[in-house]
Amino acid sequence: MISLLKKIDNFVLLNANIFIMTCLALALPLKAIGNVTMAAPEPATGWQGKPEVTANQYMAVTANPIATQVAVDVLSTGGNAIDAMVAAQLVLNLVEPQSSGIGGGAFLVYWDAEKKILQTFDGRETAPALADEDYFRKPSGDLLKWWQARIGGRAVGVPGTLGLLHMAHRQFGDHHWAELFQPAIDLAREGFSVSPRLSRSIAGASKYLKTFPEAAEYFFTQAAEPLPVGYILKNPAFAETLSLIANNGPSVFYDGPIGDKILESLSNTSELPSLMTKDDLRAYQAIPRPAVCVPFKGFSICGMGPPSSGALTVGQILGISEHFDLQGMGPTPDGIHIVLEASRLAFADRARFMADSDFVSVPVEGLINPEYLKKRAGLVKTETAMGKAQAGNPPGADLSHATFYHPESVGTSHLSIVDQQGNIVSLTTTIESGFGSTIMTQGFLLNNEMTDFSFRKSAENRPVANRVEGSKRPRSSMAPTIVFNADGDPVLVAGSPGGSRIICYVAKTIVNILEWNMRPQEAVSTPHFCNRNGKTDLEFQTSETTRNVLISSGHDISIKEMNSGLHVIQILPDGQLIGGADPRREGLAKGN
Repeated sequence: MISLLKKIDNFVLLNANIFIMTCLALALPLKAIGNVTMAAPEPATGWQGKPEVTANQYMAVTANPIATQVAVDVLSTGGNAIDAMVAAQLVLNLVEPQSSGIGGGAFLVYWDAEKKILQTFDGRETAPALADEDYFRKPSGDLLKWWQARIGGRAVGVPGTLGLLHMAHRQFGDHHWAELFQPAIDLAREGFSVSPRLSRSIAGASKYLKTFPEAAEYFFTQAAEPLPVGYILKNPAFAETLSLIANNGPSVFYDGPIGDKILESLSNTSELPSLMTKDDLRAYQAIPRPAVCVPFKGFSICGMGPPSSGALTVGQILGISEHFDLQGMGPTPDGIHIVLEASRLAFADRARFMADSDFVSVPVEGLINPEYLKKRAGLVKTETAMGKAQAGNPPGADLSHATFYHPESVGTSHLSIVDQQGNIVSLTTTIESGFGSTIMTQGFLLNNEMTDFSFRKSAENRPVANRVEGSKRPRSSMAPTIVFNADGDPVLVAGSPGGSRIICYVAKTIVNILEWNMRPQEAVSTPHFCNRNGKTDLEFQTSETTRNVLISSGHDISIKEMNSGLHVIQILPDGQLIGGADPRREGLAKGN
């Protein structure tokens, strides 16, 4: 472990100066173009150019070099993709705590190469059983503002990541459960170098992190300054937490001393008290769910169904775009326009129909029905933006719900893994906003996932599908994806953080690779574009030509930092693996 830390520390220090200079450059005033918005709950932290990475046996792409190295080490010693996933996620909890961890939730898309079975696992957080439709309403009757609700115990849902990791490992893991905890335990005890991204993220969230004593003590120096780059950060409390889980399983988390301390930490931490109980923790279960697969140009795009809106909305974007000659258009303003218009229509349907299917009727098959998507494609004009799109009427839809849009934050991470046997992991994992609720307990942060619910129970005199209900799971945009060719062989693994823009990032990447023949690293690095049925968001790096053409077509342009974290592996017919790591974060692709 010591040699691993030394190896990674050298990587971090060698790149720190370049990374910091990039961050400073991004922080300088920029010429306003349209409606420029710089702020993000988890701030953008610079640009790191990434090389293309190839391998022939196995590959891992995660959001941090240390986590990637740990995943590769597991794979190199005979562990499979699930083993590597568990070890890497525990390490990410340490080195990238602002984005994910055992205090949050996750979705897993898993391909079993031997059995040729695709499975998806729902580790989404749940609302406390006592939560109701007025969960975010003050005693005065007024609703909390989103920024008021995101900090403190009221925001915390019952965590699901650990339950998912254990369920997946119990079914598919090869290495012993406790063995996979050791790298993170060693790292927590011995310490690791604070990365440029973590340091800047702490600085960006200082106001919130200083709200609660444990987070304030952990993330700041004795002089109350954000931890600097290169600071050796130790977390003995987390080492103890992981040791308990390694030796006793997740029961100590959901029905034991760790859970008791979670509940204690939630007490008196917000304007409205937490309603989570011991019974809520005991009742939590990760859930195997059927995958959602959508045909696209001879491929099958497979991902996570409800309570995620990821696979459905990505699938709708691609299914509508399929009716246009994207390949012929290429990555031009014309091609981008088509994908943007398809996104408007998909997000309109998302806002009305998509939520936890255990509580509301989600017309899954209807939303991706080929005839329905063809009809929706007929609303797209090749040269003119349609403006605000209306939700459609897919087969089997319950039309009683209102169309309602709700903000989502961007504190999320993604990892993609392919092992020697061809098993595949696509895992998107989150604590919601950067640093979640900012409540820290036993060395880890608790999520603020409850803010992914609609605060309003109704709109347009109709109920909102994604309203708060007891034991319900909030709608998510996480879109872990595996793409299969016509023969049923996997050809692409993808996913990203980014709030509701995750959907755009994943759809764009799939189009870039399958339609516009880009290599993975180029596909994730090209400027982002996204329309969530409102303004058209473009990344700062977007060319002036593209901006001007889209404006002339009627797009209302907003230039933004678009803080993705795309991690992609392409699988070629000869078995070669090609990895792409998002230059907007400090992730790394590595394999053998």
